[in-house]
Formats: sequence, structure tokens, C-alpha cells
Amino acid sequence: MADPPGLRPDRIAHRFEVISCSAATIMTVVNCDKGSRKSQSMLSVLRVHLPSDIPIVGCELTPYLLLRRPDKTVTTDDVPESAPLDGHFLRYKDQVNTHIAGQFSIYVTCLIQNVTFLVLFHRYRIQSDRKVAVCSVHPSEQATLQCLGCVKAKIPVAKSYHCSPKCFSDAWQHHRVLHDHAASSVNENGNEEEEIFGRFNSTGSGVVNATLTGSASSASLTNGSTSLYPAAVTQRSGGETWFEVGRSKTYTPSADDIGHVLKFECVVVDMEMKLPVGHPNTILTSRVIPAPSPIPRRLIPVSGTDMMGQLDSDGRISSSGTFTVLSYNILSDTYASSELYSYCPSWALSWPYRRQNLLREIVGYRADIVCLQEVQNDHFEEFFAPELDKHGYQALYKRKTNEVYGGNIHTIDGCATFFRRDRFSHVKKYEVEFNKAAQSLTEVAVQTTQKKAALNRLVKDNVALIVVLEAKFSNQGADNPGKRQLLCVVDFSRSIYRCEPFCRRQEGCDAESWCNVPKMANTHVNVPPELKDVKIWQVHTLLKGLEKIAASADIPMLVCGDFNSVPGSAPHSLLAMGKVDPLHPELLVDPLAILRPHSKLTHQLPLVSAYSPFARGVGLGLEHQRRKMDITTNEPLFTNCTRDFIGTLDYIFYTADSLTVEALLELLDEDSLRKDTALPSPEWSSDHIALLAEFRFQTRPRR
Repeated sequence: MADPPGLRPDRIAHRFEVISCSAATIMTVVNCDKGSRKSQSMLSVLRVHLPSDIPIVGCELTPYLLLRRPDKTVTTDDVPESAPLDGHFLRYKDQVNTHIAGQFSIYVTCLIQNVTFLVLFHRYRIQSDRKVAVCSVHPSEQATLQCLGCVKAKIPVAKSYHCSPKCFSDAWQHHRVLHDHAASSVNENGNEEEEIFGRFNSTGSGVVNATLTGSASSASLTNGSTSLYPAAVTQRSGGETWFEVGRSKTYTPSADDIGHVLKFECVVVDMEMKLPVGHPNTILTSRVIPAPSPIPRRLIPVSGTDMMGQLDSDGRISSSGTFTVLSYNILSDTYASSELYSYCPSWALSWPYRRQNLLREIVGYRADIVCLQEVQNDHFEEFFAPELDKHGYQALYKRKTNEVYGGNIHTIDGCATFFRRDRFSHVKKYEVEFNKAAQSLTEVAVQTTQKKAALNRLVKDNVALIVVLEAKFSNQGADNPGKRQLLCVVDFSRSIYRCEPFCRRQEGCDAESWCNVPKMANTHVNVPPELKDVKIWQVHTLLKGLEKIAASADIPMLVCGDFNSVPGSAPHSLLAMGKVDPLHPELLVDPLAILRPHSKLTHQLPLVSAYSPFARGVGLGLEHQRRKMDITTNEPLFTNCTRDFIGTLDYIFYTADSLTVEALLELLDEDSLRKDTALPSPEWSSDHIALLAEFRFQTRPRR
């Protein structure tokens, strides 16, 4: 398709640029001739900014636009033709500019009374004489040296660069694992990583030659299904050459953009006069960097008799009759504030980056069942559900009931459970709202004068999602090969009530007392002891419900999630041991008498922590994992690691009379995480680590 008549990119004039290189935020107002009849009632752009000024390969860049409507009101909403506003709407058109090969355009049209304006989005990539290599550890820094061992081992070249000898020395313990892994086996993801990160032609000085020359070959480079780079130069300024790479509102940097600066422009154009109206809004980014690539975690057989290895190309090393389960608190964007995680680079904390990195990690595990916690409802609907659907997963979701205000919007998170459609089918779903259970308890067990106080204490908006699945694969260990093999999966999120987005774990906090709450990055250890009875009551309530399901269906069970309780706590003891010691200190405070008699705090489910074999096992790969376990509790030393707290809060429990553990995903060591201070980090996008276990159905004992 041709450009609109009379509109040529090389004739767009009267450009005004406000550039901020340190932060991707600019404030601009479209200035128009006050005498013009068009300017009196035209759409204008008040503000443009990017989530981060550092573009990452593979992470979509979408500028935030604040628009002023003709009636002077302000909006961030789109105004489509199907829902016009006072006769005005925005129109998007995909057009291929035939004048410049490989160009892609989206025209944003706004009809205002009898005057038509066109908003153009321009994308440029700076082309200097040399392309710049970036540090693999500090990607915002230019590389000054390269590890020749990586080059010889054919490790993706982006991982071989460092910004200084100290950087290389400090990262050596982590870096040498790349060498060990390359020496032991060919990197199965090598081709994929090569495609993602690209390869540079080293000059030996830490600076690499540019690979894009503006020749015809550049036209073959694509962003999606559309060619990116035109053969023609669109702008030259101060010895720099700018190539236009697109005209859409969004842009996803590719490996060919690494080391280059991107420029974003937004301008309003009069469709009638075919001329720009006012000045364009312009943003310059920092240099594009490759997405960090953490070393893949290995799935280790707990028997110690088989060779350990990475997840294979199909995502499994499991045999017939086994399945894998992943549990992961992904850290809701609502709580991922720079106040909490000031040590994490802003670009690595931004949701556009984190969601892509989380998706890469989750998909890479190729688990048969995925239990996620702290999933925002909008992120579930708009991202995780559709993206995981592409990988063969069916999705189920349980949202909490109370919204959280953050970032000028109200959001809410919850539990999301996904399962592979080729491995399981959905039978039934139960949704547990502990708020409703609290209301029921208050009605029957609390005196009228105490009901309000009891509800304030018990209502913490925690939820659980219980899903009954039927296995589609062969079950060699079942009592009857022809019998349906069911499985009950519990996805539990026992996150502490949050008064503010940056008060992630503070419990029992109301508006009046908020000012006195310590603003810590993570306050697990400072949970007021007078509210620990609520934790115990919630876990006990959940277990009693699961007992009823187990009794009615005689079904294997998995209980996964973030319980916000450390090993040895009363909730953990109840889960792992089936009871709580009456002398446990957490039982001392029980103002509502909801835990009495203490003898009732029991259950009959044969639950065992999936990671306990790492604590007691001896064999290939297990000795190293044993050092990452607390042998007194048979739990990992940590599943949550921030600057101010490190400990275990996440678990996978299973019924030991119906399931056996075949393999476990290796644990991370603290030293490897502390190189980035803590979690989240550029490599790992949550403050929790993922847990994954491989199970096999076993013959149940006769009752």
C-alpha cells in the first residue's frame, strides 16, 4: 500500500525534539498556531514515556501516551471507530511504504469535526561506524574484554563480554559454570540462543564491527513478519545515520539492534493539508542490550542412579506414567516497586521485561502442570493465558476479592493453574475464599460484640484454587489399568494482606497504623505474632476441605504454593506432620479461641514435602543439593531471597500413599544470586524461585 497522498516521510518538517537519555520520560505539548481553526479542537499528545530507557532484545517497547481530547479532557484510552467520542476516533492502518523498502507503518487517524489529523509513529535505529558490544553482567555498560574460553567453547558470544577485569573476576564463579556445562555437553539451546542474541565479529579490542550496512541484505531482517530495515538512509545528523525501522506504536528490538540507540517519534499530521501539526514528541533510548540468559536449572533424579541432565527438547526426561508440576510465585507487578527492590535495575523490574523473562522460564520447564501465584487478573487474561495457550496449556484462575490501588489503577491478583491439554483433562474446579470461611466462622463461633473485631482479624483475602484433573497418559502403577486416574491439584496463595503496593508482607496493618509500619523490602520476619493464629486457621481450614475431597474420591493430591510460613512454623508443622505440638509458641496467642482445643489441629492426609529427598539422599548430584537444604526441617534453605530476607515460604506437598517423587529441579545457591544483590534480578524476574517435581502414580495400599 502507498503512503496517503501527499505524505512523504522525507518531507515531514517543523520537528521539535525534547530528549532525555537518562530516563525514558518526556513531557511535551503539541503547539499549534492559535489562530488556526484546527488547533482549537484537535487531539494533542501531552506526555510520552517508555517503561524503561534501556531496550531489551525480544521485549516489546510500547510508549505510554497521555492524550488530550478535543473537549480538553485527558485520557490514556484508545478511541476506536466503533466507539467514537463526540464524533472523534482513532484509526490504525497497516501500510507498507513502497518508497523505502521494508518499511512498516501504522497511521493513527483522528477525525475532529471536519478536520482530519494523522498521528505518525516513527522508529529509528542509530547506525554508527562501529557496533558496540555490551557487558554480559552489566548490560548497560560497554564491554572492554572478551573471554576467549567462551569463544573456543562456542558459548553464545553475548555471554563472553565483560566491562572490566574486576567484573570478569567477580563473576568468575558463576561464569565458569558456562565452561563446565559446555565441556560436558553440547548446549541444546545453542541454536536458539544464537538466534536470540546474535553473534558479533570481534575486532579483538572489545569493540565489534557493525553488521548492518544499509545494503540490500538488510532488507531481509524482520520484526515479526515484516521487514525491518530499509536500504535507504532516512536521517543523517552530526555524523550519525538513522535508519527507519518501523512506524508502529510498538517495536520489539531484535538481535541486530544490540549496541544501537533507538529513537521514538510521535507527531500529529493534518490529513487535509498533509502537513505535520505542531512538533513531534521524541525519545532517545540507551543502547539495546541482549536479554540475560541464566544457566538452565537441571532436573535431578532423586534416586541418584540416573544421569542428571537438563530438560530435553520436549521439556521432559520423564518416562511413561510420570508427570511434572511447577509452583512459582511470579511477583505481581503491583508489588514490584522500586522502593522495595531498589537494587534491581529499573529495566529488569519493568513489567514488559519481567513478563517475557518469566514466560521464557516457565515455558522452558515444560511442566505438565503449572501453579502460579500473585498473577494479576489483567496479566492473566491479556498475557499468560493466551501465551501459554500457544504452548498447549489450558488455564484456570481464581482471583482475590479485594483490589489493590497502584500505578493509578486498581488491580487484583490471584492463583493461576495451567495444565497441558495433551496430558490432562479438566474434571472439576473448587474455589476457596477464606474471607467467606471467616464470615461463616464468625457467625457461629464468635459473640455478637466481638464479630466486627473478629472479621477485621480473620479477613485477609487469601484464596486457593483446587482443580481435579484426569490423566490421559499411561498409568503403569495404578491398581487397575482401565480405571480413570484422577489427580487433585491445590494452588494456594497465602500472601499477607497488603495495605500499600510497597508493603508486601506486613500483616495486621490498617490505615491509621500504616505510618508506623517499618518500610522494609520484605517483612516476612516482622509479621506480628498476634496474627499467626490466622495463618494456622487458614491452613487448617484448607486441609479439612481437602480431607473431604480425598474421602469422597480416593484421589492423589498435590498442594502447592506460597504459604508465607517458614519451616518449623505451626502451619508448616500441620502440613508436613499432620499435627501441631500443643506447646508450639505460635499457639499461645489465640484471642478468638479459633484454634482450641489444640488437639483438633490435625489432618489425615499423608502429605510429604516433595523436596525432602534432597535432604536425605546420597548419590550423583544429590550431595551438592543437600548443601542447599536445611536437614533439620527437610526443606530448602530458601525459596524467597531479597536484600532483607531469605528463607523458605514455598512448598510442593504430595500424598505419599499415591505418588512418588522421581526427580526434582535443582535449587539455586545464594552466592549466585547475591552477585545481583538479591531477587528479583535481570536473570530471575521474581523474588521467589520456581519449584518443580516429577511424580509417578503408584499403587495405593488396600484399605
